[in-house]
Amino acid sequence: MKLLEVKTLIFKNVKVVRYGRFCDHRGYFTEHYRKSDFQNHPELEFMKGADFVQCNESRSRKGAVRGLHFQWNPYMGKLVRTLVGRMVDMVLDIRKGSSTFGKIICYDMPADSEADYHEWIWIPPGFAHGNFYPQDSLIEYFCTGQYNPDCEAAISPMARDIDWSLCDEKLKVLFGEIAPSSRLITDKDREGFSVEGWGNDDRSNNFIFEP
Repeated sequence: MKLLEVKTLIFKNVKVVRYGRFCDHRGYFTEHYRKSDFQNHPELEFMKGADFVQCNESRSRKGAVRGLHFQWNPYMGKLVRTLVGRMVDMVLDIRKGSSTFGKIICYDMPADSEADYHEWIWIPPGFAHGNFYPQDSLIEYFCTGQYNPDCEAAISPMARDIDWSLCDEKLKVLFGEIAPSSRLITDKDREGFSVEGWGNDDRSNNFIFEP
């Protein structure tokens, strides 16, 4: 794997891993994942011990909104990339006791087949995850836990008490243009918890901030 850069976002536990492509007149070749690198490379120390047990693929139409999802028993970390189109990833801190609890950030992840690099975003347990799509898109994500429908919940991305103060302003505006009028969101997601409602639920104690 040709590792180019590891970026730490505003939430220091959330990382972006940029890797290289070998391009020529035919197109490109890339090794987008190598277990030994993710386990042993010094810049990927935060991934050490992460065991991916499930891989998902998701297609979304332009204007779709998904999330904000999280799971416990087992906890699920996600390593996500865009294959086709443009995904804007949303990450919400749900760790009780965190100074950024209830705050959300967005990261823009367009797919560009002509670029000489591509990116993963790593969302560890303790964060609710979602995305919205300005274009028809296809994404892939590796998971460290198998899906358990009995131990999952969602905070609505439209919850009025989400704190957007840390979010890139342009992406916040883009979300506001797409999400409120979108019909491409499930009732389950739209009617998910508020931040306060989730914080008052006993199950929220599964996510405690650890300094």
